[in-house]
Amino acid sequence: MSITDTFDLYGEEIIKAKNNVSVIENFPKTVIVVFSINFCKLFLNKYSTQRIVSLNAGGAELPIYQFEHKGVKMGFFNTILGGAGSAALLEEIIALGAEKILYFGSCGALDKEIAVGRLLVPTAAYRDEGVSYHYAKASDYLEIETAEKLIRILEDMHVPYHRTKTWTTDAVYRETKGNMEKRKEEGCGVVEMECASVMSVGQFRKKEVYQFLYAADCLSGNEWDKRILGNMPEDLRERILLIAMETAIRL
Repeated sequence: MSITDTFDLYGEEIIKAKNNVSVIENFPKTVIVVFSINFCKLFLNKYSTQRIVSLNAGGAELPIYQFEHKGVKMGFFNTILGGAGSAALLEEIIALGAEKILYFGSCGALDKEIAVGRLLVPTAAYRDEGVSYHYAKASDYLEIETAEKLIRILEDMHVPYHRTKTWTTDAVYRETKGNMEKRKEEGCGVVEMECASVMSVGQFRKKEVYQFLYAADCLSGNEWDKRILGNMPEDLRERILLIAMETAIRL
């Protein structure tokens, strides 16, 4: 049996997420999830929030906040990088009661024509990670079932975006030129570390998980171009956060 052929559709989990969380009443049905402490700080500085529960990863407490935007109560969570960790924490968010989860985070452009800060909607994710093979049958790509609804929302809001396939990889320091060119030939415009993992969890658990990305660094030249990675202009960060919040109330 191939190592990727590990999907056990009818097997019951030995460890369940609900055993590791303390369920609270009226947990937000919609949760916005980020991968950036800078976005989290911006959110906490601009909005009135209530810390309602914390998850744990590596001994660190990761708070989930509740807030209200235009009369809609939602949750906000700063998760960890990487497919395995973010997928496990998504399981716990679902166990707490979330029904709709919107992720947004940075990605690396595989084409220099994808501008800094450009919003992108992944429609399929190349499964160069280990989580998704436990949530879906083996295939090269995971088709993202929520992509078209997210696209309709962005269009209704008149937010410019670009649809693309994404390359989800666990091995950030093994993104080779050869593999990048293969992914580009297949239609991948960007690379990141979580999409295939969190989407497979959402689709398996039959929850609505959405994700948009914003272009930060670029891998398409002779050398890696950091561009705004880790140094995003504050006005751009504020604009993306507002887009996420406006999107979330429409899910």
